[in-house]
Amino acid sequence: MEATEDDLYQAMDWLLERQPRIEKKLATRHLREGSLVLYDVSSSYYEGHHCPLAQYGHDRDGKKGLPIIVYGLLTDGDGCPIAVEVYAGNTGDPTTVVDQVNKLRERFGLSRVVLVGDRGMLTQPQLDKLKAHPQMGWITALTSVAIRGLLAEGSLQLSLLDEKNLVEMQSPDYPGERLMVCYNPLLAEERKRKREDLLSATEKALAGIVKQVERRKKKLMTATEIAFKVGKVLGRYKMGKHFAHQIEDGKLSWSRRVERIEQEAKLDGIYVIRTSETAERLSAADTVRGYKSLAQVERAFRSLKGLDLLIRPIRHRTEERVPAHIFLCMLAYYVEWHLRRVWAPLLFEDEELPKRRQQRDPVLPPSISESAQAKKLTHQTADGLPVQSFATLLSDLASRARVTYSLKADKSSPTFQQVPPPTPLQAKAYELLNLLPVAGN
Repeated sequence: MEATEDDLYQAMDWLLERQPRIEKKLATRHLREGSLVLYDVSSSYYEGHHCPLAQYGHDRDGKKGLPIIVYGLLTDGDGCPIAVEVYAGNTGDPTTVVDQVNKLRERFGLSRVVLVGDRGMLTQPQLDKLKAHPQMGWITALTSVAIRGLLAEGSLQLSLLDEKNLVEMQSPDYPGERLMVCYNPLLAEERKRKREDLLSATEKALAGIVKQVERRKKKLMTATEIAFKVGKVLGRYKMGKHFAHQIEDGKLSWSRRVERIEQEAKLDGIYVIRTSETAERLSAADTVRGYKSLAQVERAFRSLKGLDLLIRPIRHRTEERVPAHIFLCMLAYYVEWHLRRVWAPLLFEDEELPKRRQQRDPVLPPSISESAQAKKLTHQTADGLPVQSFATLLSDLASRARVTYSLKADKSSPTFQQVPPPTPLQAKAYELLNLLPVAGN
């Protein structure tokens, strides 16, 4: 008997009612006192006008003119999803942090965890609120403005990074905190290249405006018209701080702010991680690794929005069904996360990566293991099987089916069923599935 639409909606209502209990179960399985907890927020656009959660806000999907729905994802330190919360589209990211702290403390019964969030999430007002719970630790990063402040006041000595790529320091502006200053030369080169490209593009566009102004001989272009064009260019390339310009009716001149550009260049490749944790609890290297673990939450968002799980289009209208839909997608990702782990030997994945993340240089870009390089070069696993993507492996497993046989001439004749033996690839996938951590309280 096929499920009706009403049956599906009832199932979603049933799931949403049990979301707190399910998340509590996941937290018990994957989190402990003192654990790192990663948190980030994303959004998806909403095509429709009937859901009260769909509001205009900061859209991360690049879909202009549509309202969005915001959702915040909590994971453990390895990126395994634990809980998700849905918000109206006009909700600011930082305002969601208090909800997560309350969830960890009250619903999950954890008094001592280290919350990891980016600099736009764990802003100073949110950190001040976290300090009301002294046992709750946190890791985040300083903004570029704050880093320039450290440099200006003399707390940040760039010469310390001549021989090391990671230096721990303290500043009176951040009492009771530890600051980890990191220097990545590859990131420095990339920022230098990108800035020069943007400066050159801005200059080319401004030169084009100058030519337009000069061509207007009879009716001069007004200062307002010129300012509008210049503003569009500087806004497009985000280079306004690096250019000085003078505008009059029929006249435009501009120049680079060389001193500002040089000041910014001094901080190329430099970023600063800040934490409330003591060195006894968390080393400087592990603090930086912890912050970089936020990439695992970003990967979760890519999977939720990509071809794997298709969180959008969101086809529901009510304040109950939309959260149920997003929670269901999170649970699907929970299954995918574990499958990718156990099937890593068969996939184009670095199966040594989880262990290497805990040991590699915390600042430099990661390198892939020899086993992962071999898989990419040969397209074969260590067992000689063809390496798969997650999608192709699922497709291969889906091709194995139970076949029912009967006599075509006699429909009343007995039938029998047969399941073909698994291929070597399928057999290995089934074998690895036995490693899934399905047991636990």
